[in-house]
Amino acid sequence: MKLGDLTTTLNGLWVGKKPPFVNIAVIRNTNFTKDCQLDTTDIAYIDAEVKHFSTRKLQCGDIIIEKSGGSDKQPVGRPVLFNIPGGDYSFSNFTSTLRINDRSKLHPSFLHKVLWAIYRSGRTASMQSKTTGLRNLDFKSYLKLPIPVPPIQEQERIVAELDILSEVIAKKKQQLEELDKLAQSIFYDMFGDPITNEKGWAVEKVINAVSLQRGFDLPVQSRSSTGTIPIFGSNGIIGRHNVSKVEKGIITGRSGTIGLVYSCEEPFWPLNTTLFSTNTHGNNLTFLRFLLSAFNLKRYAEGAGVPTLNRNLFHNEPIISVPVPLQDLFAHKIEVIEKQKELVKRSIVETETLFSSRMYYWFN
Repeated sequence: MKLGDLTTTLNGLWVGKKPPFVNIAVIRNTNFTKDCQLDTTDIAYIDAEVKHFSTRKLQCGDIIIEKSGGSDKQPVGRPVLFNIPGGDYSFSNFTSTLRINDRSKLHPSFLHKVLWAIYRSGRTASMQSKTTGLRNLDFKSYLKLPIPVPPIQEQERIVAELDILSEVIAKKKQQLEELDKLAQSIFYDMFGDPITNEKGWAVEKVINAVSLQRGFDLPVQSRSSTGTIPIFGSNGIIGRHNVSKVEKGIITGRSGTIGLVYSCEEPFWPLNTTLFSTNTHGNNLTFLRFLLSAFNLKRYAEGAGVPTLNRNLFHNEPIISVPVPLQDLFAHKIEVIEKQKELVKRSIVETETLFSSRMYYWFN
């Protein structure tokens, strides 16, 4: 059946102009995850007119559709299932809500997954128009989408299967977070807080432990996808190059991404958007990565607009000096954790592939 025949459409809510008002929570585009789930960590509140809110109060089982917004890499049309049983919630004017007419024939979670599958397939990209920088969903065409309506018991079975896979993926991602926390815990157990130096390590200037140098800019035409040396930008590897002068060491953001620290055991050629260590003075790279991450490099950022890390200020700061054998022992423990993380990441990819396969099977 057509989506518009199965549901009733509700339009979004604006800030009120005439009293009486009521203060309500509003679901916005920012509450949509890229996986079309509802994220309630940053809910906005507005004063809405009572008469407008009365016809736009969300009910558990409503499906909110992103009607305007999007980007070059993220078309509009993301659906999220509103699954909060109580409270005064509405939705912004950049969204519309679909309310199922007969839940004895159509399960909300099933419809959400159908619409999610449609979005994943890229079909909403052909339904969007662009005006004044915004992408707008052609809602009339959207409501004409054909929706499969198997028996309700079959819908529930399909939802249960896909929910199990989603739960497995979520637990594995949580496992990755726990492994990261374990690594941090090991660092602080072995070395204490490097800022307060509670364990009384010897202290030296940063420049004697790891001297940061600005990267070199390579022209776009010099980059390729087949070179031997990775070229790093502020958002990761953006190309490769066949060069002879390369380095190993620490990569950290010079501006914009200040505070993100990576250790690179393989040779690399960074861009000028990053800083890297040309001389680690024999210190273990893994240890230095954790040490600099705990140091909070953002404290040394200066400048208006886009702050830039003041290298000279940071170089003159005191930093703990730990014997290299102890650094190596720490790095070995982290290596074990990293191997576990790789296994978990591989399992996540496999489960996500299975999830995609089942979504395609049921809804293509």
